[in-house]
Amino acid sequence: MAMKLVKKTDEYSIYQRGDKRYAVEDASKSAVNGEEKVRILVEEGLITVAVAAAPEEVAEEAAEEAAEETTEEAVEEAPAEEVAEAPAEEAPADAAADEDK
Repeated sequence: MAMKLVKKTDEYSIYQRGDKRYAVEDASKSAVNGEEKVRILVEEGLITVAVAAAPEEVAEEAAEEAAEETTEEAVEEAPAEEVAEAPAEEAPADAAADEDK
């Protein structure tokens, strides 16, 4: 399939492939890939990039949701008289022992 020239500058050429994706070549006709290719395509307005949340933030949010669900389940299962305070999160006692092995 032939590639269609979308834009040509002194520094690079942008082509649209048959599958509607883009190819970028630099002035020496070498393929541009990775972050540089994404930067060029975003600057030209050909693609948009959604920034993913940092892995630490995702892990923290998942831990908070799991803690909330656990607390809600404990409150729902326990009789109203026994629910004085939500249970605190505790690490398993034998987790440290498993790491030493």
